[in-house]
Amino acid sequence: MDTGSLIEALVFFIRTAVTLVLLFFGITFLMALLLEYISPATIRRILMKGPRGRGNIVGALFGSLTPLCACGSIPVFVGLLNAGVPFGITISFLLASPLINPVIVGLMAALFGWQIAAIYAAICFVLAVLVGAAWEKLGFAQHVKNVMVVGGEEVVNKDLSFRIRIGHALRQSWSQLCRLWPHLLGGVAIASLVRGFMPADWIAGVAGGQNPFAIPVAAVIGGPLYIRGVKAIPILSSLLEKGMGLGAAMALLVGASGTSIPSISIMSGIFKPRLLAIFVVTILLIAIVAGYIFWIYTLAYSL
Repeated sequence: MDTGSLIEALVFFIRTAVTLVLLFFGITFLMALLLEYISPATIRRILMKGPRGRGNIVGALFGSLTPLCACGSIPVFVGLLNAGVPFGITISFLLASPLINPVIVGLMAALFGWQIAAIYAAICFVLAVLVGAAWEKLGFAQHVKNVMVVGGEEVVNKDLSFRIRIGHALRQSWSQLCRLWPHLLGGVAIASLVRGFMPADWIAGVAGGQNPFAIPVAAVIGGPLYIRGVKAIPILSSLLEKGMGLGAAMALLVGASGTSIPSISIMSGIFKPRLLAIFVVTILLIAIVAGYIFWIYTLAYSL
């Protein structure tokens, strides 16, 4: 076993584990504290106001403006469920949040051009809206485990002091972390080993060129790599220089952002197996659809 790769994997595990535990606890705490001041009824009213389907657009928009990775989006997703927000709207948020945000789109525009960034954002946004609406209609909410935090009263008690509210939020966020930390750390451990022993040259070789069959391969490879949005764009730029096609690169980005092993591991504590499998397949399909659209775009642009 390569000592250098093992050290790299260990360093990645420690850094990522600490980051994700703090991120998960911090975001869960902020969501719990928000529910101490804003009633679930108010949140539902904001997200559900207007014609049918508008909530999914609002949910996807909220996700696209939230600069969180998939792991950071999950506690917000749970908080929205706890507030009684319809399942489909929360799914639109959960899909859009790691795939689109101002940082990813801005970096993509700087490195690849605004046309590519705009097409990428539009594809992911529209699919997040449609999938959220479809899952709601199909009744997939029944496959969510009962892991929502305790609290979130319909009427906010305005007489509580800030100190008491902080205590409530801390207890709720700690409870969530205690339930899900084995899933989180287990996923990080697997991702660390994959990242340490899967070279970029090999990835470019397997999913390189304009071969259309490279796109589904890149989508599947993306998940184990665990390259978050901000780091993913420079890595993709390097892979493109090594010969990877644009379609495969975009499929890799979506797959890596939406199906990272740590995030899927955490979701296994929230989704029942059937819904977890559907979620993974959905992200891969989004990645493949996006990849082929960019593959066609590249062919048309080269003519």
